[in-house]
Amino acid sequence: MSEVTKRALEQSLKNLLLKKPLTKITINDITEDCGINRMTFYYHFKDIYDLVEWSCLEDARKALEEKKTHDTWQEGFLNIFEAVLANKPFVMNVYRCVDREQVEKYLKPLTDGLIMGVIDEQSTGITVRDEDKEFIARIYSYVFIGIMLDWIKGDMKDDPRLIIDKLALLIKDSVYDALNRFKL
Repeated sequence: MSEVTKRALEQSLKNLLLKKPLTKITINDITEDCGINRMTFYYHFKDIYDLVEWSCLEDARKALEEKKTHDTWQEGFLNIFEAVLANKPFVMNVYRCVDREQVEKYLKPLTDGLIMGVIDEQSTGITVRDEDKEFIARIYSYVFIGIMLDWIKGDMKDDPRLIIDKLALLIKDSVYDALNRFKL
């Protein structure tokens, strides 16, 4: 039942974001739209931004399921782009109402998880310190988040598949090469 309530709150927020900016939406607006009381909202989320973050992470989790390998990372990133595009009114509203740092906070866990999956797979047989793996993941995460934020800022006009194809050409074999540079 808890997951159903969270999904209902998320849908109410997304419905309201079609009508007004995030900064004008109240918890009361969400709970009225959803048909629940305020205390139920607070049972699940501490504030609206907590709901926004949960929603972003849930959408990303679904987009990335089983896409954390060297052979599937492109599909995982493409799924993130497509999930963002499918939720364009929600994402654009959030993007306009919160600072860039907050948007990065939403994107970072998903990109880190995907990239670490690739790094763990590519480091098989290579002895690399965990902190070096995390450093490599952070660099790739910055690249992806920067590309994603530029795409959102540009109103999501560019074709995500072309963006991912260019990124794949740019970083082909570079994770493996980076791991070898850090091997002990």
